[in-house]
Amino acid sequence: MLSTLLGLVIGAVITGLIGGLFLWILSKLGLGLTVNGFGPAFMGAIAIALVSALVVGLLGAFGLMPTGSGLFSAIISLVISAVILLIADRFVAGMKVHGFGGAIIGAIGFGVLGGLSSWLFG
Repeated sequence: MLSTLLGLVIGAVITGLIGGLFLWILSKLGLGLTVNGFGPAFMGAIAIALVSALVVGLLGAFGLMPTGSGLFSAIISLVISAVILLIADRFVAGMKVHGFGGAIIGAIGFGVLGGLSSWLFG
């Protein structure tokens, strides 16, 4: 039980650090969202992870998650990611998503940074 809890905390911290770094970079590049420093970026990454787990879980429970690798699935996944950013924005002081267009741009930027880091670090 304790090792499971410790693993959860360590995973949350790592998620917060990496995601926070991504949010901070997106903010500096002016890609659809702003954060007022690394603290709000860290908390924003945690909020995004929690909201994402909730939204994806609910959509999956109702069979509404896109499957496959086509253009339609990619567009639906992008919209879901943008909505997740907009929801997380409501919970984090110091993080601001600039409308739905900003959320789309932020979701694309977040995906590009995630893809680059996966490519660089395997």
